[in-house]
Amino acid sequence: MCAVDKLLGRIEFLRNKMTKIALEKGFTSKEAITTSQELDNLLNLYESMKQTNS
Repeated sequence: MCAVDKLLGRIEFLRNKMTKIALEKGFTSKEAITTSQELDNLLNLYESMKQTNS
């Protein structure tokens, strides 16, 4: 499995986790915000990787 595939898998995992947390604890809960920030960082990394490979 290549790095991009692993990254996309982690992104999908965090999307699902963030949705579950937000619905259970609220969108502004500390856990939802922390997960959202981690997801944002991975999405930024993915976009950077795409631009580098283009």
